[in-house]
Amino acid sequence: MGKGDKKSRRGKIILGTFGIRRRRKKVNSPEVKPLIETGSKDTKDKRPVREKAEIKEVKSSSEVKEPKAPKEKAAPKATKTAKEKKDVAEGVAEPKPKKEKKS
Repeated sequence: MGKGDKKSRRGKIILGTFGIRRRRKKVNSPEVKPLIETGSKDTKDKRPVREKAEIKEVKSSSEVKEPKAPKEKAAPKATKTAKEKKDVAEGVAEPKPKKEKKS
């Protein structure tokens, strides 16, 4: 009842054989149909071709719009020097005292 079993479906699939447990599929061959002449049939009255609507002309304006000038950017803020930064830092917080190591 496995891959090596000759009587089971799985075994037949592995071995590539056919039998009662695994039938071959029937191949349906398409039948050739005779050609029917299309000229002998009466054609139906078709609707007349619909005419396309005329495209209206767009009125062009005589005024030409000028593009807007881009806004000027504000001047960058003045940067502080290193000395000024130290003065500000000292006033805000004092450094913590270092802890002594026990030996």
